[in-house]
Amino acid sequence: MQQFSIALPTGYRAADVLAFHGRDAEGVAEQVAPGRIRKGVLLDGVPIVLDVALAADEAHCSIDAEGALTPRAAQQVDEALLNILGLRIDPAPFLAFAKKDALLGALTRRQPGLRIVQSATIFEALTWAIIGQQINLSFAIALRRTFIQQAGRRHRSGLWCYPEARDVAKLDAVDLTGRKFSQSKADTLLRLARLVDSGQLALDRQDDAAAVSAALLAVKGIGPWTVNYALLRGYGYPDCSLHGDVAIRAAFQQLLGEDAKPDMARTEALLARYKPHRTMAAAYLWNSLAKKSEA
Repeated sequence: MQQFSIALPTGYRAADVLAFHGRDAEGVAEQVAPGRIRKGVLLDGVPIVLDVALAADEAHCSIDAEGALTPRAAQQVDEALLNILGLRIDPAPFLAFAKKDALLGALTRRQPGLRIVQSATIFEALTWAIIGQQINLSFAIALRRTFIQQAGRRHRSGLWCYPEARDVAKLDAVDLTGRKFSQSKADTLLRLARLVDSGQLALDRQDDAAAVSAALLAVKGIGPWTVNYALLRGYGYPDCSLHGDVAIRAAFQQLLGEDAKPDMARTEALLARYKPHRTMAAAYLWNSLAKKSEA
């Protein structure tokens, strides 16, 4: 078992990270306890549990792999830890950019250390976006749980590991539609997995967001919202426009004090003022709704 530590920035908001990974109360592939995350994931065919204990200034990480890690899997472990800890995007440039902004300035001052927490892998972010689109969160989490148990593998610790494309590609549509997936969601998930597994679609991290977007949009069933969500939660691009997201539109409605949500075109225009930091703008807009619900 490998063990090492990752330095955490001053003011690191561990509670946000724990909340993101603790959304599934049944803890099928993630187990969250005070100050600790255990995450199961398949990386290059190896079932792995990432065990992260959060201290004041560092994360103590343990890697429990069922088999030897290939060089590719070892790199994916490093990437996954940065993602699940929310260390991919530095919020400081956005905070400096927006501190006097009429809409988001007050939000940034109240929540100075907010970060974007990501899925462990790009494939996980993409499949979650497909699963969760246009349904409520509790149903989406239940479908995700089913998806993991259908295509993933169980680690010797008992935790399920989120599947890779090769595992999902082996499924038939009926494996999903027989468990409350719509035909369109099942078809899109299988189509994506088979393209990735065959090598026709690469999900490697790269700097060219436009090229990534074009490649993903070419996949039948994947639209702009899914692409932008994957760019944000999977690739960690700092300038993703979530103008199609209902929660983003609802947050703008509250901030503007209007009777109706702005439409997608107006939301896109509102977000454009935060280029090249639209990802962090989305984080603050989402957070504003969460804080409103707690009031």
